[in-house]
Amino acid sequence: MKTLRIEKTKKFNVEIDDIASDKSISHRCAIFSLLSDKISKIRNYLEAEDTLNTLKITELLGAKVEKKDGTIFITPPLKINEPKEVLDCGNSGTAMRLFMGFLAGVEGFFVLSGDKYLNSRPMKRVGEPLKKIGAKIDGVKNGNFAPISIRGEKLRTFDYESKISSAQVKSALILAALNVDGDSFFYEPELSRDHSENMLKTMGADISVENNKIKIKKSKNALKPLDIYVPNDPSSAFFFAVAAAITPNSKVILKNLLLNKTRVEAYKILAKMGTKIEFIEHSNAYESVGDIVVEYAPLKAVEVTENISWLIDELPALSIAFANANGVSRVRGAKELRVKESDRISTVVENLKLCGIKTHEVEDGYDVVGSDMKEAIIDSFGDHRIAMSFAIAGLKCGMQVNDFECINTSFPNFINILKRITKVE
Repeated sequence: MKTLRIEKTKKFNVEIDDIASDKSISHRCAIFSLLSDKISKIRNYLEAEDTLNTLKITELLGAKVEKKDGTIFITPPLKINEPKEVLDCGNSGTAMRLFMGFLAGVEGFFVLSGDKYLNSRPMKRVGEPLKKIGAKIDGVKNGNFAPISIRGEKLRTFDYESKISSAQVKSALILAALNVDGDSFFYEPELSRDHSENMLKTMGADISVENNKIKIKKSKNALKPLDIYVPNDPSSAFFFAVAAAITPNSKVILKNLLLNKTRVEAYKILAKMGTKIEFIEHSNAYESVGDIVVEYAPLKAVEVTENISWLIDELPALSIAFANANGVSRVRGAKELRVKESDRISTVVENLKLCGIKTHEVEDGYDVVGSDMKEAIIDSFGDHRIAMSFAIAGLKCGMQVNDFECINTSFPNFINILKRITKVE
């Protein structure tokens, strides 16, 4: 088990242009390339454990994957292969749930599995709606946990109203609908991250969105191949935004980030807390891309109750800002945090308490009373975002984070960037 020791730092002023490539976009690039009949070209693909596992799965399904001069070329198969081995999704719920939707309507037998953390996360939220339209899906505890088996079948159209706003559930159902003759409809209570809709429409998919209701129609022909530069990940960059927000007289410029409105909500929360934030758009092809400038100012408490699905990855890092703010910050409506890589409500609360911060936990959120954080030894619980959030907290008070190797699932060069700000060992 790897342990990381982070020393308290003084003010800093840095520009970071090597933030990890966007994880969500990278997963989708690999999977969506299978929807075309031509070669997809992907530049700046995230080479982390989870996304490389997804790339490996596309190869096992028959794609040819080549890397040349920093570009990944994916040649899709004429027909999806029936693999003779388990498809390993590692720690990625995105990969497992999207592949469930994609494979449900593909002829063949497939088994999806992952590490011990992924195999304890619920999959019925995707499996149940797929079963209702004809998918043959099973797994541990009546299909709620991986390993998940899929026997691809011809699927029926659907009009499905999801009780939760989840980009993973939505994307899985969209991928299934692309294999169905006729019109299908998916509704979510509030807009979740919409990368799948944006990317698939650019590839030529017949998808329309109105008032959070999505209409999907099977395309007559294969989709156009991807030709995309994956922007840097705003969720990964957000750790360093928080670093500047909690360190007096500090500033960071985060370069070439995805600026999709569903991905920068956490920065807007920081701005509400008092941090100086500037967005600078450079391009807008598949998605809006640009820089974010973050500069320290004293933080005040905030209530977070809206657009929770846009904050699901950033709330652990936001909690470090809450702990350094004046007043009591509150998060509500965030029950979805309990089924991420860890139960992020309990792991955030438990670790903040170790740092001397008063908290109050409820079923769908928590309160954080801002105060002086104290140095502590904390556990990541195998969750990369918990590990990195408390590493950033260490800039204020020093910190030891146990089980730190989990960061390799999403942000392999996190430590190298952190070393530009403070001493790490």
